[in-house]
Amino acid sequence: MKGFMKWMEEKFVPVAGKIGSQRHLAAIRDGFVGIMPIVLAGTFVVLLNNTIGVWIPAIGNILGPINGNVWWGTLAILGLLVTFSIGYNLAKSYGEDGLVAGLVSVAAFITTLPQAHGDAGWGYIHWGFLNAGGIFTGMIVAIIGTEIYVKLTKRGLIIKMPDTVPPAVGKSFAAVIPGFIVLMLFGTLTLIIDRAGLGSLYDLIFNLIQKPLMAITQGMAAVIIMPILMNLLWFFGVHGANIFEPIMQSVYLPALTENYDAIMAGGQAPHLITKAFFDSFVHLGGSGATLALILAIFIVIRKREEYKAVAKLSLPMGIFQINESVIYGIPIVLNPILFIPFLIIPGILATIAYLATATGIVPPTYVQIPWITPVGIGAFMATGAKGIGSIIAALLALVNFAIATIIYIPFVRMAEKQALDREKVKG
Repeated sequence: MKGFMKWMEEKFVPVAGKIGSQRHLAAIRDGFVGIMPIVLAGTFVVLLNNTIGVWIPAIGNILGPINGNVWWGTLAILGLLVTFSIGYNLAKSYGEDGLVAGLVSVAAFITTLPQAHGDAGWGYIHWGFLNAGGIFTGMIVAIIGTEIYVKLTKRGLIIKMPDTVPPAVGKSFAAVIPGFIVLMLFGTLTLIIDRAGLGSLYDLIFNLIQKPLMAITQGMAAVIIMPILMNLLWFFGVHGANIFEPIMQSVYLPALTENYDAIMAGGQAPHLITKAFFDSFVHLGGSGATLALILAIFIVIRKREEYKAVAKLSLPMGIFQINESVIYGIPIVLNPILFIPFLIIPGILATIAYLATATGIVPPTYVQIPWITPVGIGAFMATGAKGIGSIIAALLALVNFAIATIIYIPFVRMAEKQALDREKVKG
């Protein structure tokens, strides 16, 4: 165990830290965080349609069209929003104008899209290119486009205006040449792809990157390993959730959106696993299901008042899936006893939820929920908040919570005993 810990500290943790601070991954992570208010607004109207709109048809007739309009301006253009947000955050990390970079990224993204759909004339863009399905294309365009824009700007390839010109006007003119070059490059690339008979950049990225990656991450092995790796980083004090957030958002958010579109069209959800799956059934109280650890402390601890004090202070936040106070306060970080359940519980809970979803015991998640939604309620909402399936999903989340608590109990007892033994030796 000591050898493993030493290897992790010397080899694994430094690499993980570098990955977490890597400029482009940080821009992707912050880009998704930036659009979260829009995502939650779209999610809320979906929930309204599936709850009040179904339970009270008279209100649903009024709310339905309004909610549809809001959905059109939020979830239906998610890829477009992500493109702007990533371009903005990446440029800001270089100390450049984020607003201009974000706008150039959006323009470049639109430049790459097919200009007609079906029988429509030239100039029509189908919304299917702009929603979560376009996230991968938007991410790649934003990163490449912003990198080119920043490099050209830093090399002085700009139009400099006199000092008497207002700053806003000066910034706009400074961006003309770099922005024009970026758009011309993507316009040329789009033409080459089209003339080669390969469709569009969206088609290439979707077929060569997005589709295979989503297939891999839908497998049971990935579903189990991903939260375990996340918690392994947490154990060493590295924010595992932040490091894995770009993967979780870029892969599992489109899966969630595709599930929603399929179900709204009267079909079956194509994906078992979405980001809401992890928030509903695995991260119960935060990474490692630490709300269950808090309950285990209340059940087991008799003499270690500091454990109880941390648990009491952490309970209100833990209910809403915030658990830094537990991870650093108990602590779980570098705690060889609590490390074991903290690491294995996510894999166990993910396995149970995966099998329950695969066998049809609970329906697939298809509604994005705020990650702070309490245990049980989140699963109910993520599966549509209607019918027996959503009720069973809520019950499954509570069963997983009970299982996590049972697993934590003997380790909490062991941790208390070890602490008491150390005090006796000192005494």
